Amino acid sequence: MPDTYSYKARDRAGNQLNGTLVADNEALVLQRLREQGFTPLEVAKQGRGMNIELTPKKVKLKELAVFSRQFATMVNSGLPILRALSILSEQTSNAELARVLTEVRLDVEQGASLSAAMGKHPKIFNELYISMVKSGETGGSLDDVLLRLAGLLEYEVKLRGKIKSAMTYPVAVVGLVVLIMSAMLLFVVPQFKSIYDNLGGSLPLPTRFLLMLSEAFKAYWWMFLGATLIARFVFRRWKKTPQGRETVDAAKLRVPVFGSLFHKTALSRFASTLAMLLHSGVPILQALEIVSDTVNNKIVSKAIIDVQSSVREGESMAKPLAKHSVFPAMVVQMIAVGEETGQVDTMLEKVASFYDQEVEASVDALTSLIEPLLIAVIGGAVGAAVVALYMPMFNIIKLIQ
Repeated sequence: MPDTYSYKARDRAGNQLNGTLVADNEALVLQRLREQGFTPLEVAKQGRGMNIELTPKKVKLKELAVFSRQFATMVNSGLPILRALSILSEQTSNAELARVLTEVRLDVEQGASLSAAMGKHPKIFNELYISMVKSGETGGSLDDVLLRLAGLLEYEVKLRGKIKSAMTYPVAVVGLVVLIMSAMLLFVVPQFKSIYDNLGGSLPLPTRFLLMLSEAFKAYWWMFLGATLIARFVFRRWKKTPQGRETVDAAKLRVPVFGSLFHKTALSRFASTLAMLLHSGVPILQALEIVSDTVNNKIVSKAIIDVQSSVREGESMAKPLAKHSVFPAMVVQMIAVGEETGQVDTMLEKVASFYDQEVEASVDALTSLIEPLLIAVIGGAVGAAVVALYMPMFNIIKLIQ
């Protein structure tokens, strides 16, 4: 059975390379390295079960965008692809990206195309990236395609940053409310309970409910915590199923306040990605298939797949798009005009630019709206608990008598 071997070797330029190869024995690894023109320095078999990583290695979208722009600059300057990949693998600070680039360079050196070599690493280079690189190789415009990819990735990073900035504040506030209420139920409310017990008398319903909740939370806090963690785990597993993903994505589009932001984000991603693919010469059917996988919303994705089926049968894009309410009339009309004038990619770029501005405006509006709203939520939650605790104090004289 083949094993994985780690190696250290030097190339013809004297640069040291680190990587892994899968082979039946060490001799085959040495032979393969020499066939590639490397001088082996060290080869060792990796132990099975010993390389378990608590956190999987990841390549951030921003790092991939930086790589794409640097790669495009080097290719545009006339630097050979193999040399560019070697330089980039050495200078990147991400060990996982360095390892992948080294393997891509080795595959290209053996005669594989750049897109095929990248296709062996789908966790780093998705279908959109590989299709774009393949179109650049075919059309002889790899540097231009890489620059477009870098721009798209940088836009995606910026878009995610906007959404994250809009979501961070409410999530932090909800967490703060949970902490405050937990502290009150565990430490503050029990102090009042002893006072009420000494005074005797009948307590108001809100106070009795708060005391009952405090006793239950203090005695079974571990059950509350366990139930929360289990519910979170079950929800995440269910969300990964096709039905769960579709249900969650549909709910995201309908959720108050944030639904509009999610919808505009999906439309912006759809328009910008499809425009770039069509501009780079990717066939319309393949482009629609790629966009359906990268739009990041199952409802929009299903609509795009339906459009793809109609286009395959000879229809235009605008007509089947109009059947889906997830695509506004403005988007449909812009694409229809683009099909009539032969400038679909240009119209899609205009749509993407429009929704990009809409997303920015929505984030700004949400930030200014949510702040006072969440302050009211905090005040209401804490205030209700305080009122429930102090309601018996209004009858304190009667209780003492």
